[in-house]
Amino acid sequence: MVDITDIEAAAERIQGHVLRTPTVSSPGLSDLLGVPVTAKLELLQRGGSFKVRGAAAKLLTLTDVEREAGVVAVSGGNHAIGVAVMAGALGVAATVVMPRSAPARAAEAARAAGADVRLTEDMAGAFALMEQLQRDGLTLLHPFADPIVLAGQGTVGLELSDDADELTDVLVSIGGGALISGVAVALRARRPGIRVWGVETEGAQAMTDALAAGGPVPTTLSSIVSTLSAPTVSQLTYDHVSTLVTEVVLVSDAEAVRGTLELADHGKVWAEPAAGCLVPAARRVLARVGGDARLGFVVCGGNASTADVFKWSTP
Repeated sequence: MVDITDIEAAAERIQGHVLRTPTVSSPGLSDLLGVPVTAKLELLQRGGSFKVRGAAAKLLTLTDVEREAGVVAVSGGNHAIGVAVMAGALGVAATVVMPRSAPARAAEAARAAGADVRLTEDMAGAFALMEQLQRDGLTLLHPFADPIVLAGQGTVGLELSDDADELTDVLVSIGGGALISGVAVALRARRPGIRVWGVETEGAQAMTDALAAGGPVPTTLSSIVSTLSAPTVSQLTYDHVSTLVTEVVLVSDAEAVRGTLELADHGKVWAEPAAGCLVPAARRVLARVGGDARLGFVVCGGNASTADVFKWSTP
């Protein structure tokens, strides 16, 4: 298990390489949900999501041999951008493998940052190609099975604990689970008693399936939310979530897309459905814990185009 000292060390290591993103109270979301809401705006991070944190944390620990070999990563979108941006900034060659279902703008952004982008037919094929490239000699930069990456993502929670007013419940989206794992470690260490809730979409429910099975298992992917679509979680992230997270809430794709539009209308931020899913999940959390809650949202990324969201929202 990663602990708070690992996350504090990651924060020191990546300082100056990533942004300290704003943590703001949201009057619009507070009015919408009927309780105070604070948003951690990680969609304003370099690369448009939290992913550069874990990428920077890992890249800055590589040996000269590992750097020379170059890195390989697999991604539904945001990890590819984060790895490409940070590898480019640090002078490390990067190859990113993505399924064709990933947003085209994510592949374009990764290429623009200097990465070699390889496309596969589906996410399972992307993971298989990543493993082959690792066997061929590239250095693996895994999105959620690496404690150094997890600690890097946990710096989001460290900043939230420092910058937010009193919170009772924090909602975090789950793909492979590194973000929520790191955030939960930081928040539970800094603010004992706080509840951390995970959110997944139906058809991208790797952690929900793992919790039901008692450990990581393959999941069937069908969600439009490619940035949450890990084919399985890792033992590392399962251990953290099963120990530290109150519950994982499952919402539909349609609810996630509506949540994206509600974040725009009421929160005045343009997020992706991977963050939009927090809004319907918050309603379910409030039904459980009552109206005295003070909510925190980790708005994880904003790499979705208006055309994509409007297409998904059209019946």
